[in-house]
Amino acid sequence: MIKIGMIIGDRYEVLEKIGTGGMSDVYKAKDHKLNRLVAVKVLKQEFSENENFVSKFRVEAQSTAGLMHPNIVNVYDVGDEDGINYIVMELVDGITLKKYIEKKSRLSVKEAVSIAIQVAMGLEAAHNNNIIHRDIKPQNIMISKEGKVKVTDFGIAKAATSNTITSNVMGSVHYTSPEQARGGYSDAKSDIYSLGITLFEMLTGRVPFNGDTTVAIAIKHIQEDLPSPADYSDDIPISVEKIVLKCCQKSPDRRYQTAAELISDLKRSLITPDKDFVSLSDPDEEGATRVASEEETEAVKNGSGRMSDTEQMRLKEDVIREYDKEDHYDDYDRERRRKRRQYDDEDIYEYDRDGRRGASQPHGNMEKVTIAMAVILAVLIGFMVILLVGRSLGVFGNSEDGAELASTSASSAQVADTNSGSSEEGIVVPDVSGQTYAEAVSNLNAKGFKVEKSEDASSTLAKDTVSYTNPAAGSRAASGATVMVFVSTGANAQTSAATTEVTTAKAEGQVTVPNVIGMTSEDAVITLVEAGLQAGNIVETSNEDTNLMGLICAQSIAVGTSVSEGTTINMELSTGPATVTYSYTSDIGAPTEGENYTPGVSVHVTLVTSDGTTLLNTTTADFPIQMNSKGITSPTGTITFVYTAIAPTTTNPETGEVSGGETKEVTVTRAVTFTQEN
Repeated sequence: MIKIGMIIGDRYEVLEKIGTGGMSDVYKAKDHKLNRLVAVKVLKQEFSENENFVSKFRVEAQSTAGLMHPNIVNVYDVGDEDGINYIVMELVDGITLKKYIEKKSRLSVKEAVSIAIQVAMGLEAAHNNNIIHRDIKPQNIMISKEGKVKVTDFGIAKAATSNTITSNVMGSVHYTSPEQARGGYSDAKSDIYSLGITLFEMLTGRVPFNGDTTVAIAIKHIQEDLPSPADYSDDIPISVEKIVLKCCQKSPDRRYQTAAELISDLKRSLITPDKDFVSLSDPDEEGATRVASEEETEAVKNGSGRMSDTEQMRLKEDVIREYDKEDHYDDYDRERRRKRRQYDDEDIYEYDRDGRRGASQPHGNMEKVTIAMAVILAVLIGFMVILLVGRSLGVFGNSEDGAELASTSASSAQVADTNSGSSEEGIVVPDVSGQTYAEAVSNLNAKGFKVEKSEDASSTLAKDTVSYTNPAAGSRAASGATVMVFVSTGANAQTSAATTEVTTAKAEGQVTVPNVIGMTSEDAVITLVEAGLQAGNIVETSNEDTNLMGLICAQSIAVGTSVSEGTTINMELSTGPATVTYSYTSDIGAPTEGENYTPGVSVHVTLVTSDGTTLLNTTTADFPIQMNSKGITSPTGTITFVYTAIAPTTTNPETGEVSGGETKEVTVTRAVTFTQEN
């Protein structure tokens, strides 16, 4: 029995109840070990008494705990105490998307698409880790006060067994995919269907299918065509309309096959909403046989692809019984056979990417062409092998090419060895050009360097952006040496901005940070999402430029910087000229989110404000670190942790071979917001 004020797990103090669901209650709690607020989800008593359910629930919670993504409500801990089974999660200060839709009736197209992009990004991260949500709906999507979108309850639907109660299905049937309604195999494309229904509701303020019973609604998902969202709102552009329709195709093969494909079209719709670029499969192809993938076959064999929930199975049986009663199956079967005969009597057609229909070659001819191409390819590969072997033996010429290649490889190895020189030869100065001064200080301090600032009036970069350093990037300097950082004054930045177009660079998962200064907060969030980035905290701050009042006046990472896709960009919103100071009183916890972090490891910790002031620069293994700083002149900052991690070792039980144990330098960053002083 949970009571307000009780301590769970010797660290979580229950403060108040903030929600309830079919299987659990959610409480706001304080983690006294890390001095932070968290959400604690506690299983209801009827589920906690079933060991089989608890075991599966814990396994799912532990696997989900490995998902660290800005668009997922992160799981911190899982445990049980005196019959209380609980999961500790990130506390999101905000409301569910369901309540947000109810509050606004329906959302603007830009807002709905931006939210859908962030949900899809969270799903992509989960799907890449072989985790399927199976219960995507507005009730499981949180909107924070800062505008961040986070998906919650990952793994709960998959963990559910015969103990799942009726209300769980009742709340989800409006968003369930046809294959889930039948009780069949569900995968990532089932989540995409549910997200499509959610996007429909955001755009129209209503769900596409409704009915008096769960069975009636489920049958509509299986049988009825999805109404177009444009039927309920005139301002929905064709690209967004077709994205919804593609997400919600009855056949999984006709939907977006991955969340990444969906994200690509959603982002494109923000840029060219009225362009008809979404490709929908032709209905004639729906009857074609699809060969199951190895993953699907294996999932069906071991049962991981099915929902074993009793209420879901009962729903499946009711749907089939109702369907048979109305003789839908016989009608459908007769119609399908009639179309099949008609199709067989016609020439075989196929569709190109533009949707044009043209006669295709018979399958026999295609097989012959395929065989011929395979033979030609085999001959070419054989010729190349003979040529390479002949050259190495001197048959087709001397072996100078090989010697040159060996020499080049040796030179490369020597260069690599030189670059990885020991600390006695000095430390390589990192390239911090293009970064903000605050970022540069954090990165250089983390390498053991001291920093001095100097202005660069000739630079065309934005103000407070690093143009170069002395010693130069890539050179070596002794630990503790001072690196002079030259920072642009911004005097020539306007000329540069007028002639340089900042574009998104998608090479190897890297994107270029766009300029959001001078935008409204809404436009800034959309711009960052379009670029493949995450909008972080938006903090109000004073700014001397009166033209920027009410607009974004600063961003945490400089314009033009190349960063990993999904990087969070914090922003500052100008409240006009003023003199404001801030304070920071907190305990900095250990970087437990970092790769292979273990307690007791020595960590170099720096805390630098966004205007470049260093508040903390220390090396310690003792956490938490108590901070009490006042008179800070910037509202935000960055904590950087640098430590050496050792990869865990594993032993192959068959060969006895031990792997792992490698050391690696790990860098973890946290964005922090300071409190404005009165």
